[in-house]
Amino acid sequence: MLNKAKTLKGYKLDSLDGEIGKVKEFYFDDRHWTSRYLGADSGNWLTGRQVLISPYAMGSVIPEEQKIAIDLTKKQIEDSPSLDSDKPVSRQFEESYYGYYGWPMYWNGPYVWGPNSYLVRDREEWKKATPGEKSWDAHLRSTHDVSGHHIQAADGEIGHVEDFIIDDETWSIRYLIIDTRNWWPGKKVLVSPQWIERVSWSKSKVFDNLPREIIKQ
Repeated sequence: MLNKAKTLKGYKLDSLDGEIGKVKEFYFDDRHWTSRYLGADSGNWLTGRQVLISPYAMGSVIPEEQKIAIDLTKKQIEDSPSLDSDKPVSRQFEESYYGYYGWPMYWNGPYVWGPNSYLVRDREEWKKATPGEKSWDAHLRSTHDVSGHHIQAADGEIGHVEDFIIDDETWSIRYLIIDTRNWWPGKKVLVSPQWIERVSWSKSKVFDNLPREIIKQ
């Protein structure tokens, strides 16, 4: 199912033994445009640290109840490697985090999920897979931070990022929703990550390799 990131924001997160908070944002990489973590607002439960949940632990999204099932206990989450709330997600943290849970590291291999092209939750299958190339550096950004970034088409700006459409089966970003009010008033367009040439984090700008007229059509 496809969901807007802003629609999922505020959904309850139900662990194996109780609610752990609500959806705050998603952290994704700009190579495969896939959500690597769900950032949770844990309220007063774990203050002073970021609570990050990998898609490996994310179960069903239940729109009727506005919640996402999490296949972890509160104790597992509480004892997981700690990341200060004001710190970016570093490779050192990720290695500790993935090592703690025993999940395959998504950056070790040529595919979206490292040695696999799709999200594999069967531990027996993990043993069969072998990385096909050296690890790559993921540049993780949150949906909250990237919202508002300007979109530069091949021949001029078309607007800014308003939201993201996420596939809750693969946790990949299928489209960016672009507000085009300063170029095409009253309209919004969808931009596929496949069209994106690069992202300039320093300039807060996303570069699209299509001309504006193609996007408009």
